[in-house]
Amino acid sequence: MPDLSPKIDAAALRDRLATPDAPRLLDVRTPAEFAASHIPGSYNVPLDTLREHSAELRGSLDEVVLVCRTGGRAAQAERALVEAGMTNVHILDGGIVAWDAADAPLNRNRSRWDLERQVRLVAGLLVLLGVVGGVAVPGLEWLAAAVGAGLTIAALTNTCMMGMLLAKLPFNRAPACDAERMVALLRDRRP
Repeated sequence: MPDLSPKIDAAALRDRLATPDAPRLLDVRTPAEFAASHIPGSYNVPLDTLREHSAELRGSLDEVVLVCRTGGRAAQAERALVEAGMTNVHILDGGIVAWDAADAPLNRNRSRWDLERQVRLVAGLLVLLGVVGGVAVPGLEWLAAAVGAGLTIAALTNTCMMGMLLAKLPFNRAPACDAERMVALLRDRRP
């Protein structure tokens, strides 16, 4: 499917947010990632929730900018909304990382690690365990090879199975996003 909606960079989005007809910002990261840092005024609608309720969201939104860490999940959310019939959908180019690099306002809660940092920690520990443990337990070094293969596949497909698994752990879960409440909130707060 061709890219039907343009990406918007951080500077252009800041300008648009200052206008009376500002688009809605939907952050499709996990609730824990959203709690750690988010753009003021954005709404957390995790990717799975957005996919499940895309038709309802379509009826509540005129223009939307999708936000995630770097743009991968936002692109998946864009496809879901476009398939549901929305036409005025944009993606924050470079995601929260680009927004932060542009020194744009960001609500932060440093008590949580973002998912990418957790993936790096777990992958590094598994590789270290595989290499060092392979001295005592022959064959354990294949764990390091498996992690390397998984990271390669993650890069090639722009998905991360380890990240998806880590997102399901209790410390990465914040209160669930109530889709009905979110749709009502978005409908009631039209610009």
